[in-house]
Amino acid sequence: MSADRDAGVDVGAESGVGPGVGAGAGAGPGSGGPADSPANRLQALFEGHRLTPTQRRIAHSMVRRAADVPFLSSVELAELAGVSQPSVTRFAVALGFDGYPALRRHLREVAPAEQSAGSASYNEYQQAVEAEIENLRHLAEVLADPRPVQKAGRLLAASRPLPVLGLRAAASQAYGFAYFAAKVHPDVRLLHEGGTMIHDRIDAAVRAGASTLLCFALPRHPREVVDTLAYAKEAGLTVVTVADSAFAPVAKVSDLLLPAAVGTGLAFDTACAPMLLGRVLLEAMCDDLPDAQARLEEFDARAAVRGLFVE
Repeated sequence: MSADRDAGVDVGAESGVGPGVGAGAGAGPGSGGPADSPANRLQALFEGHRLTPTQRRIAHSMVRRAADVPFLSSVELAELAGVSQPSVTRFAVALGFDGYPALRRHLREVAPAEQSAGSASYNEYQQAVEAEIENLRHLAEVLADPRPVQKAGRLLAASRPLPVLGLRAAASQAYGFAYFAAKVHPDVRLLHEGGTMIHDRIDAAVRAGASTLLCFALPRHPREVVDTLAYAKEAGLTVVTVADSAFAPVAKVSDLLLPAAVGTGLAFDTACAPMLLGRVLLEAMCDDLPDAQARLEEFDARAAVRGLFVE
């Protein structure tokens, strides 16, 4: 059975786009903040519509390539999203347009792509760097409303212990966060290897007093991550997730989703924005840990005595 026949889901309810969620929450039209970016204009277009899983996949792909989408044919968009061309047409109709050409005309009006003077002469490596720069600009716009990150920081600081999950492509993001977080947080537990024991480790964290789990989720999204987050929520944990898009598959099993786009111009995705967002979360967490500075100074003193670092 085609995924297009599945029951529709209200994007505003499940995607992580809504009040109190880190997708530019609180920045409406005319605010001069995140809503002015092409990606957020696209997200605003999708909000409130009941989309099927296949249509949410198309929406996800469009947000990831917001600058390019107004110039893609329906066939190209279908290839980008990994769906059929008729699915793209049905998606446009679901949004209230007569067809995909009408949707594309609308996108060219509300989300025009700005091409720098020298971009046409960039080679593929330079284009990948420029795309990451654009992802970072978008992240800066999202952070114009600091409330979602501040809320996440409070949740992470209050959780003792703090489990940090990241599998496959996201394992390095989770490891980097856990490495630095352990310098200021009294009990950080890294979950970067999947398998049958991961639920046991979540159970152990809950028994020890954990209240929140932080997850890094990047494409391609392993089914095990979605299942693990669902288990964590059933166990009573609040799930904070850093994902590549508010339309990522993990949105429906996250209590607070913070989006940071990945680069897709190379053979393997690049994740500069998710990494930076992880560091921003660390800063927000430190703000709610009253002894964070003292812990850092204590570590520096011990490191100096041990000769840990080469000056």
